[in-house]
Amino acid sequence: MIYLDYQATTPLAPEALAAMLPWLESQHANPHSPHREGRRAKAAVEVARDQVAALLPPGGRIAFTSGATEALNWAIKGTRGPIVTLASEHAAVLDTAAAEAARGRDVTIIPVGADGMVDLDAARSAIRSGTGLVAAMLVNNEIGVIQPIAALAEIAHDSGARMLCDAVQGYGRVPIPATVDLIAISAHKVHGPKGIGALWIRDGVDLAPLMHGGGQEAPGRSGTLSPALCAGFGVAARLMADRKDQDEVHLDRLWSLARDRLGPGWTINGSIEHRYHGNLNVRREGLDVNRLMSDQRDIAFSAGSACASGSGRSSHVLRAIGLTEAQARSSIRLGFGRYTTETELRDAINAIVAAAEAQWP
Repeated sequence: MIYLDYQATTPLAPEALAAMLPWLESQHANPHSPHREGRRAKAAVEVARDQVAALLPPGGRIAFTSGATEALNWAIKGTRGPIVTLASEHAAVLDTAAAEAARGRDVTIIPVGADGMVDLDAARSAIRSGTGLVAAMLVNNEIGVIQPIAALAEIAHDSGARMLCDAVQGYGRVPIPATVDLIAISAHKVHGPKGIGALWIRDGVDLAPLMHGGGQEAPGRSGTLSPALCAGFGVAARLMADRKDQDEVHLDRLWSLARDRLGPGWTINGSIEHRYHGNLNVRREGLDVNRLMSDQRDIAFSAGSACASGSGRSSHVLRAIGLTEAQARSSIRLGFGRYTTETELRDAINAIVAAAEAQWP
């Protein structure tokens, strides 16, 4: 199996697994217990917290969560006032905003252009005095476009609003502007374990709790933490920092190889200039994606967001950039990264291209 679905999840780093194993095998204490073993577990959590925070701006604190979906829900539901967000956001933002709208909160959705980028003039018109929260994704999970988060944060602050950055796909890869107020991240997108994420909260920003209980995390998140998951997240974050230059060079090679191998007939969805190179979302007119995926079962790639698979709907992101239903349904997403070899990517794309060509005898 050749794995090309890095936006859905990344392979677990061996070093992260090694850090987790002791806490799964023999060190089982609750990190919120006051006895010696509990304090040892708490120390492991705090080491991980520092490792995760090292890739985030200064002047804030981290609350571990069950994942980015919880972090985004908390950030949105924990604030007050009108919400402004983008049409290409993840469902965790758009659906949460819709739920808030159903409770009477004003929500404005800003369209994006054919390249997937937000128009800053449109943002200035939408983000008015009284806006409570602006939410935008740093790197789009479906088309890899990098939004101008710093500019959006400036517009938000000029109107007195908070800026929430969904940095799930960009954490450790693309610089996160230091001017944002809230940042959602997830471990399993950076070669860490599933089931843990975090919300970074700028000092001075207060959020209403999403879940009530013991308040184990100082900013107001309740629930017992898993030292194993925290340790895995921490080591994965440390590796993102240690391997940043090496990973970036490798990724640029893979990006160039993939584009060369696809050849004519394929169109890249979204901006090429403002883009993370580990995400290649492409379409070919008339392509039967279901048949392609059936023909290439030994290659794991995607026809859209994993979170929307099985919904029967085409990608809302592709529709947001102006693609027709047919064009959206003839698009595939190839995601690659640290553990993808050039040989694997070359073989996979050759097979995909050949299978696509075979649809037109």
